[in-house]
Amino acid sequence: MSARLRVLVTVLGLDQHEAGSLAVTRLLRDAGAEVIYAGRFQIPGTIATVAVQEDVDVVGVSAHSWEVLHYAAELAERLGRADPPIPVVVGGSVITEADRAQIVRLGIDAAVAPGTSAEDIVATFRALAEGRRALA
Repeated sequence: MSARLRVLVTVLGLDQHEAGSLAVTRLLRDAGAEVIYAGRFQIPGTIATVAVQEDVDVVGVSAHSWEVLHYAAELAERLGRADPPIPVVVGGSVITEADRAQIVRLGIDAAVAPGTSAEDIVATFRALAEGRRALA
C-alpha cells in the first residue's frame, strides 16, 4: 500500500472500557498508520460523520460489551453510504466465534477476537483499506 493507512478508532455506545481501543491505536501507529482517536461513548451517526470528515480508510471499534450488536447494523449502513464505503473492524475481549459471525451478518466487514495477533490485526486493517482504495 503506497498511501499511509488512515484509521478512526472509537468505542461505541455506553461501553466505557477503552484499554483495547488505546492498545489498537498504539499498535496501528507503531505500524505506520495515522490514527484519529474519537474516544468513548460514540454513536453511529457521529462515527460516520467523523469518518467522512477525516477521510479515513477504515473505522476500528473496540467492544468490551455486547452493545456493539445493537449498533452494528446502523453503523455499517451509515458508513456504507460513503463513496466508496468505509469498512469497519470490530474487536474486543467479549467477541466469540458466534459473535463474530453475527457481527459480520449485521454488515461489519471484520471482527477480531481475543488472542488475534498484532500482525493479523494490522493486516486486517490494511487489507480493508486496500479494498476501499481499489473502489475509488
